[in-house]
Amino acid sequence: MDNIIIISTITLSSLGIVSAVILYFIANKFKVYEDPKIDEVEELLPLANCGGCGFPGCRAFAEVTVKQAKDQQNLEELFCPVGGNETLQNIGNILGLEIEAKDPMIAVIRCNGSTANSPSKVKYEGVNSCAFAHALYSGEGGCRYGCLRLADCVDACEFDAIHMNPETDLPVVNNKCTACGACVIACPRNIIELRKKGPKKRRVFISCVNSEKGGHAKKNCAVACIGCGKCAKVCKFNAITINSFLAYINFDRCTLCRKCVEVCPTTAIWEVNFKPRKPKLENITIATEKPKEVVDKHSIACEKTSILHSQANIEYH
Repeated sequence: MDNIIIISTITLSSLGIVSAVILYFIANKFKVYEDPKIDEVEELLPLANCGGCGFPGCRAFAEVTVKQAKDQQNLEELFCPVGGNETLQNIGNILGLEIEAKDPMIAVIRCNGSTANSPSKVKYEGVNSCAFAHALYSGEGGCRYGCLRLADCVDACEFDAIHMNPETDLPVVNNKCTACGACVIACPRNIIELRKKGPKKRRVFISCVNSEKGGHAKKNCAVACIGCGKCAKVCKFNAITINSFLAYINFDRCTLCRKCVEVCPTTAIWEVNFKPRKPKLENITIATEKPKEVVDKHSIACEKTSILHSQANIEYH
């Protein structure tokens, strides 16, 4: 009995050793080399795994970053919106590359179809989801391009950067926004856009995505863009284009002069973080005061009249 136990133990131990040796050689044979810099890059990332960089997670972004740096000696088209320029600069230092700083971005809501501007014509009762409602109807206000007010964008944001305004029933973006783009993807109406924050966080953009003709657009929303083209005509920098009855401001060309805001007949153009405009003074003419030029001409006329009268009196006498 003791011999059987000893033989079994020796046999099992031998099989374990042989299997371990075989697995060792197989592991070395099919070993996949991984650059240690991937771990270094990943440690610098915020590990939010938000997908804002265009990859499924921070690990995947680190792998692509190291590979592109090795193959192309640059990090073009690669950016972590949560970490920003500082994080990318630190990654560049590890990989031995100079990184060009990018302008910070922020999400903007291109719809002003509040309950006041686009009053409800029907009442929606169903699943509390913009994606679901978008497939069923045009919206409570009738605009098939406007916000559905069911907060899919809020649910998609992992940074508490967007919330619903209880007064307007529209989403509002705050300074916590990292421009990860999750809200952009979540919105079925495509009313959320990533734009440059702008100098001093000032921005000018068309707060409407309705491409219907002016009459149809304004029928459902009082502040809809009607594609009149006045903004494009007044812009001297070719920053505004009109396509399908809808204006769009190119933030790379816009100089924030705000002339387009002044001429927009429906107030569809938003200006954000600007100082309040100074009221324009009307031209007031005081009755007792006359322009110098007018006074001079009047004096000359009076002198000529006096001379003629004098000559007439002399001839008469």
